[in-house]
Amino acid sequence: MTKDPVLILGAGSDIARAIARRLAADGHPLQLAARDTARMEADRRDLELRHAVAVTLHEFDACDIAAIPAFLDGLPALPGIAVSAVGLLGAQAASERDPAAALAVLRTNFEGPAMVFAELANRMEARGRGTLVGISSVAGDRGRATNYIYGAAKAGYTAFLSGLRNRLARKGVQVITVLPGFVATRMTEGMNLPARLTARPEEVADAVARAIARRRDVIYVRPVWRLIMAIIRALPEALFKRLKL
Repeated sequence: MTKDPVLILGAGSDIARAIARRLAADGHPLQLAARDTARMEADRRDLELRHAVAVTLHEFDACDIAAIPAFLDGLPALPGIAVSAVGLLGAQAASERDPAAALAVLRTNFEGPAMVFAELANRMEARGRGTLVGISSVAGDRGRATNYIYGAAKAGYTAFLSGLRNRLARKGVQVITVLPGFVATRMTEGMNLPARLTARPEEVADAVARAIARRRDVIYVRPVWRLIMAIIRALPEALFKRLKL
């Protein structure tokens, strides 16, 4: 049986690479989209040889909103599954001082992924089927002093995915929100992350594959994060604002 092609946005990230390997192993052809595809040629060859699937590379800048329709028109086919791993952690201190830095975080984590999924949603709805997988963050569950710019962007993206899921629930299009928590990647390199709360990119990839197969809605890659964030969300504001989180 021919598997649906999978479009992976932000395909150069560690999480995206792990997802590509996982879904290629399941037999899915891949459309890998990133800002610098020249660096991904070795990945493309490896995936094709290792898993005997077609892999194409596509230049993509999530913040170039006007180019989204032409980008999608240029794909070999409308994907059956689209995964957005687009993201930029940024530095909270820099975002507080520099509006341009803050805007880059907001646009990369919310505006760009939301707008490309909005266009994909319309096309999948017209076809009558499809799956959209958005990698959001537990940082969006409640704003915290240490990363509220990034958290605000992810909160917006999580709300967008929720609304899109509600809109498309009876249209044959599944929308999955993935909340990884800490992940050991190049983006978090040098951070002192607690081992029990930190997933590997391969764990995220396995969780995404299971969510697609089981048609899940919202997943926390490590279930402990569901409890942690429920507690954090429940804290009274008077107490919460005195904490250093």
